Amino acid sequence: MGAPDILLCHLDELPDGEARGFDPLGGGQDTVLVVRRGATLHGYRDLCPHYGDTPMAWRRHAYLNADGTHIVCAAHGALFEIDGGVCVRGPCLGQALTPVKLALNAAGEVHLKGEVPDGAGPASTTENNTN
Repeated sequence: MGAPDILLCHLDELPDGEARGFDPLGGGQDTVLVVRRGATLHGYRDLCPHYGDTPMAWRRHAYLNADGTHIVCAAHGALFEIDGGVCVRGPCLGQALTPVKLALNAAGEVHLKGEVPDGAGPASTTENNTN
């Protein structure tokens, strides 16, 4: 049996075109980031692949560039595609953020599925559940 799902937020709390960080372990630092584009959610571990242990945001929830077109690493300015997490500019070119599995239920709740990322997060894509 897998780890229980963890409620992150309600979809209404994540404005379209924005990102938000979450601390599902309650450790005092966000370890997951979620970007919303319409009805699609993209979730990743909050770690730059270049350094491996460096959070992405320069301040809480500040994960996107000024245009909102890419996820940016505040430590060295690398740009990552929102869809897929691949680095398209910077020293980690071609590397990718580690995706985490998310689920959106019929009540509009966004859940982190599987194990909570504290080191290695599960790779996956967003899925919609109606249960």
